[in-house]
Amino acid sequence: MELFDVYPLFDIAIDHGKGCQVWDDKGQQYLDLYGGHAVISVGHCHPHYVQAMKNQLDKLGFYSNSVQNPLQKELAKRLGKASGYEDYQLFLINSGAEANENALKLSSFYNGRTRVLSLEKAFHGRTSLAVEVTNNPKIIAPINANGHVTYLPMNDLPAWEAELSKGDVCAVIIECIQGVGGIRLVNKEFMQGLRQLCDKYNTVMICDEIQCGYGRSGKFFAHQFFDVKPDMITVAKGICNGFPMAGVLIAPKFKPVYGQLGTTFGGNHLACAGAIAVLDIIENEKLVENAATVGKYLIDTLTAEMKAGKLPHVVDVRGEGLMIGIELDIPYKEPRTRLIKEEHCFTGCAGTNIIRLLPPLCLSMDEARDFIARFKRVLNA
Repeated sequence: MELFDVYPLFDIAIDHGKGCQVWDDKGQQYLDLYGGHAVISVGHCHPHYVQAMKNQLDKLGFYSNSVQNPLQKELAKRLGKASGYEDYQLFLINSGAEANENALKLSSFYNGRTRVLSLEKAFHGRTSLAVEVTNNPKIIAPINANGHVTYLPMNDLPAWEAELSKGDVCAVIIECIQGVGGIRLVNKEFMQGLRQLCDKYNTVMICDEIQCGYGRSGKFFAHQFFDVKPDMITVAKGICNGFPMAGVLIAPKFKPVYGQLGTTFGGNHLACAGAIAVLDIIENEKLVENAATVGKYLIDTLTAEMKAGKLPHVVDVRGEGLMIGIELDIPYKEPRTRLIKEEHCFTGCAGTNIIRLLPPLCLSMDEARDFIARFKRVLNA
């Protein structure tokens, strides 16, 4: 049997990692500014995380949600305190797409509606509803194109009000910093206005914090820059540092009903142990604060170098914390490939001309300076 060939792959096999560094099977070391697509939050193979996972495996890796799991309750309490949402409820699942799927499903149960508003350039996953609210027709199969979704421009509040005022919108779903969409940011006026409109028309506000959340923006959640509280918040990626896990933080106004939502693997013992360890590390090592500090240094320095003409082809630098987009006036493919092959540095990408930085939240100032030096060599060669 061969693998189903859906991924264009670099000819590199990563063998092991430590912090923000990874090594391939030939022993070559790489600086990781990609974090496995924003998944590695506390660094590769952090000893506290590894030990927590080993300890849990020695006891119990999995049992079903038909029995008590004290680790789930501990995680909910810890996450509520860390994020400032102690009065919310937590539903645990396995992936970001599944988190958005359940948030949209619960929204429809709540108000009985079927219509959703989503941002242009949005990406929310590849399952049935999640892919329908994703603004990419190439990945929406005919069976998913069910006419539930209207895509609207970012920060254009009148356009959103025109749709919400029709009174038939089930939910709005927002990435406050778009990832796949190119590190584009909503603004405070838009988010606060949208919150008021959702309240007025009994529409559910969902913030997709799967990529921009869990400390990456320099706040625990990116929407916290705007002084709004969504009705639901979806999380995944960094929640368990590479082990599959996700969740939906759910406002008190939603009342749980037995059997309405469910999952086989979600919230299993091993995932909860890992997620609790991640919160330990985030708190003990002040990684949210580190993301804010090191991210600001990267954005400010790259912007200054761009304005000084020292970064050819760079036309914009934007983002928050350690979620940064570097827009080029050429396709990203050549500089990104050269960063990997010549400078041994992994980055992400978006669109056709944006290099995306999504490093572990433990990225040091020295590693940030190292990246800038490597990037300058590539662009000035």
